Amino acid sequence: MTIRSVMFAAPLLLVAAMSSQLTFASGDEAAPVKKPECPKGQVLDSKSQKCVLQTSSLLPDADRTDYAYRLAKAGRYEEALALLDTLKQPNTAKALNYRGYATRKLGRTDEGIGYYLQSVKLDPQYAQVREYLGEAYVIKGRVDLAQEQLQQIKSICGTACEEYQDLAEAINDSSKT
Repeated sequence: MTIRSVMFAAPLLLVAAMSSQLTFASGDEAAPVKKPECPKGQVLDSKSQKCVLQTSSLLPDADRTDYAYRLAKAGRYEEALALLDTLKQPNTAKALNYRGYATRKLGRTDEGIGYYLQSVKLDPQYAQVREYLGEAYVIKGRVDLAQEQLQQIKSICGTACEEYQDLAEAINDSSKT
């Protein structure tokens, strides 16, 4: 390889590497959850990037669902559940998973498990719901069932994905107590 070809190829390789990283970073589940930015009773509209009333008929379910998750991750579980109550189609894998997450975090673990199981039925390859279901089983002292979810996650995304690592850590931490 000549110096000239190296000088020509290097920038192209850099651009290719950077674009593959950007593609990966834009993945739905891998992206970090942003903090809610809107006041109570409002939701971020992804199109306009403005807060709108959560009762707005123009706001799509996808925005409501994603914002409910942001609320739940920020510890605003009741608000998340109230927002999920406004969905036109509440029986999606994502919405049921996030409903399960919020109810589990409110201490209603059995109710959360019920939502997780409904979500798994709709999308058996949804790794995040299997992680949260496994964490709920750990809370209930059913490490055997949590291990089953861990194996399912392994078959979905391997051992390097965040869902596998987080559930493995929860299982490991439970054996220390």
